Amino acid sequence: MTSDAMQVQDYLAQGGVLTAPGNVPARYRGELLRLMGSFVDSQLAASAGFAGAINWAPGIKERIAASRITLEKADHAERVLAVMGDFGTDTARYQRQHDWAARVARDADLGPARQSGDMRLSVFHYPLSGWTDAVVMNVLQGLATGVQMTELTRISYAPLAETFREIAPREARHAALGLEGLARLAGTDPEGARASIAYWTPRVAAGFGLSGSARFATLAQMGLRRRDNDTLRAEWQALLGEKLAECGL
Repeated sequence: MTSDAMQVQDYLAQGGVLTAPGNVPARYRGELLRLMGSFVDSQLAASAGFAGAINWAPGIKERIAASRITLEKADHAERVLAVMGDFGTDTARYQRQHDWAARVARDADLGPARQSGDMRLSVFHYPLSGWTDAVVMNVLQGLATGVQMTELTRISYAPLAETFREIAPREARHAALGLEGLARLAGTDPEGARASIAYWTPRVAAGFGLSGSARFATLAQMGLRRRDNDTLRAEWQALLGEKLAECGL
């Protein structure tokens, strides 16, 4: 490692912020692109999944909510992909590289692993099975995204942190729309909702990554992480329990 790279590493470890691709060390660049790729792929896959759920909506209000989520998740992917473009990513080619609507069998067990170069969180490889299922998945993953956003909005690459701060309120609104729908389902389809909760809970939990991840210390030194996987997962589990109790589920 050169002395300049070591100085940047020390600067980041002390809470420093980088503002342009030109002053980003190679290893930092790789980790930053990995983080952005995971977010973009997950948002594109989420958008594709909810596009298929629009026609399951039981009413106009629900159809509008599903359409809004579909649109805005694609927009979030585009915003972060633009930051990747600053690092030389061919953004037009990137967005065509996978079938974002592709899903595995419903009973597959992927754990937290990525699949064949597709960087989406593993939860976005599983198919939705109807309106109740779509609402539940949106609630569970929406709450998880909210927890993860507390990390993303504070990362050490300033242009990306600012982009995430613009995205965060809309992601929070997606979760809120889901909670509104779940509260209605608690009265009309409580058993279906509970079955979907049981299905999605471990799959969303896997998205926080492995316990005791060896990469956490490295990412923390770079200012790309602050809290470890177990801490984030525990926060999500507590929040989920609170919200389900409010819905009577």
